[in-house]
Amino acid sequence: MSGMHLSKEFFELLKAIGESKSKQEEDRIIQREIATLKKKMEAKVSKVAIGGGAPPQNQLNANKKKAKEFLVRLLYVEMLGHDGSFGYIKAVELAASSSIIHKRTGYLLCSACLAPSHEFRFMLVNQMQRDISSSSILEICASLIAVTSIITGDMVPAMQSLVVKMLDHSSEIVRKKAIIAMHRFHQLAPEAVERQELIDKLRKVLCDRDPGVMGSSLNVIESMAAVDPKPFKELVASLISILKQVIEHRLPTDFEYHRVPAPWIQMKIVRILAILGKNDSNASNGMYEILGETMKKADVGINAGYAVVYECVRTITSIYPNSTLLDAAADAISRFIQSKSQNLKYFGVTGLAAIVESHPQYAAAHQMSVIECLEDRDETLQRRTLDLLYKMTNPVNVQFIIEKLLDFLRGTTDSFLKEDLTAKVCSLAERYAPNNLWYVETITELFAISGEFVSQEVSQQLMTLIAEGAGEDEDDDADTILRQHSVTIYADLLEKPIAKLPQLLIETMAWVLGEYAYLSADFTLEEILSKLCELVRKGKQLKESTRKFIVTAIMKLVAQAGTCPPQAAKIIDDFSKSKDQDLQQRCIEFQNLITSAPHILAEVLPIDASCEDVQVDPNLTFMDAYVSHAIANGAKQYDKPDDDDDEADYELASSTKASAFKMTPYAKPTKPGASYNSSSMGGVGS
Repeated sequence: MSGMHLSKEFFELLKAIGESKSKQEEDRIIQREIATLKKKMEAKVSKVAIGGGAPPQNQLNANKKKAKEFLVRLLYVEMLGHDGSFGYIKAVELAASSSIIHKRTGYLLCSACLAPSHEFRFMLVNQMQRDISSSSILEICASLIAVTSIITGDMVPAMQSLVVKMLDHSSEIVRKKAIIAMHRFHQLAPEAVERQELIDKLRKVLCDRDPGVMGSSLNVIESMAAVDPKPFKELVASLISILKQVIEHRLPTDFEYHRVPAPWIQMKIVRILAILGKNDSNASNGMYEILGETMKKADVGINAGYAVVYECVRTITSIYPNSTLLDAAADAISRFIQSKSQNLKYFGVTGLAAIVESHPQYAAAHQMSVIECLEDRDETLQRRTLDLLYKMTNPVNVQFIIEKLLDFLRGTTDSFLKEDLTAKVCSLAERYAPNNLWYVETITELFAISGEFVSQEVSQQLMTLIAEGAGEDEDDDADTILRQHSVTIYADLLEKPIAKLPQLLIETMAWVLGEYAYLSADFTLEEILSKLCELVRKGKQLKESTRKFIVTAIMKLVAQAGTCPPQAAKIIDDFSKSKDQDLQQRCIEFQNLITSAPHILAEVLPIDASCEDVQVDPNLTFMDAYVSHAIANGAKQYDKPDDDDDEADYELASSTKASAFKMTPYAKPTKPGASYNSSSMGGVGS
């Protein structure tokens, strides 16, 4: 244990945590550890000096090694979800230690455990200022590391000037950490950072002789350029020069990764070029050659090289377009998609999505390869492929792609994926449908596969399309064929078990059959009417809204057939006692019509009248004869009462000149008691 630099207590703690069988047992171990640590903070050691006694001292202050272990054990307490705030003050004290090991331990605990609003963070500012001004490189580095984790937006002004000075330090490790600290300052409080001063420093650091310092500056440049690229446009030439040196292996071999020279620096520079070249043809022109060369040299069959190629593809699709580069990017993507590696397939699908978004002409060549990715068992790849297919769809391939999407919907059990994909299919079918008949067939099939995820608006659009057709007089024959085919589709669906039919599909079926069943070439009205009655009889689990659709369709078919079969009469009689008032009223009114006035049934429920405008007679002239006959038989003529204000209200509402609001201001209020004179006030007291 001495070789491990652990005390016996600490070793036993780690062993007990590792061997704990439950969270409850782990919590008991940590509670005992908290009690032990609190005792250590309170424990005193006495020192006997010559000629007298010294006051007792805390053993953690007397032994820095024990104080360091105390903080590490406290960190375990915090990591396992318990409160260790009682020992934070020791971390602050240890951060002021002259020993670099103890100082870094104190900074570590403070950065890991202190909340952003904790007052101890402000206590550390002075210590970080002293350390960053130290002559020791180790103390400066410890302070710069702590700055990135401990400092908050309010503390940036206190540390900024000191950190900026470190950008000119003789040590490259200090300059590198200073750049990282400046990046953090810009993230925390961009308004507090002197923008022009920082940009000037970045230009200088970008040309630093140390590649590590130069690479660190790229993070800050990317972060700031994403907000405002204009100040960095003049750096395009420098970035291209650096990237050229990197791909030509001019950097030390320490920066190579599996024979790929500095892949992370390459990717960072390429991403910055994408930002600077977007919508800028002048900046993009200088990037074309280096991007093509970078992509060509990075494609060496190694994952790090594939990552560089992928970033080049994304940049090529972002900057001002170049056909040669786009062809090269499409070729690279095709190799990714056809790879056996799922990671490379994911790269390929994502990269092709970026190309297709702005250049859809490249989609057709890779359509089959993308479809094959849809059959992969990797769910992440499946989702990305579905997004790509959605972007690839056009009027030419919509039938093929939607067929594949529907096949995928049949096999998936992921409800979230089904919901998202159903919405995509609805959108594509509505946008690119080659004809109305295909749209009806596709949406009906979608209803059958995932009807629970289809919105009510889609059903309404489908019924409107069948009712209105093409909306042109010369297409009446095509509209009739559409309706006839729709009736055939929905009449055949009545043969399926009701449990397999979504409620929204049943409502659509009922409406279409109620309106256009007479067009069916395979079934008579009586047969369809019998099937609908059977559907209601078996549909015990149907919602009331669905029952209304079916019962209304039965009423329409009865009106079209001119006779009411016993099974239809029984259903209408049963629902005349329904708890749903709307359904009950419909059935009662229909019963009254069929018994009292069957001759007007065809007028009340006409054939194919869903799109006809309802003619409203606001004067009720059709009742003139009835009123005249009643008056002739001695009925009293209606006499409007004098206090009836309905007409006045109507005139006020319909007037364009009169305002519904009273705009006259109120009279100016008087002071309380002003209406009383002094004599009257005196009389009250007397």
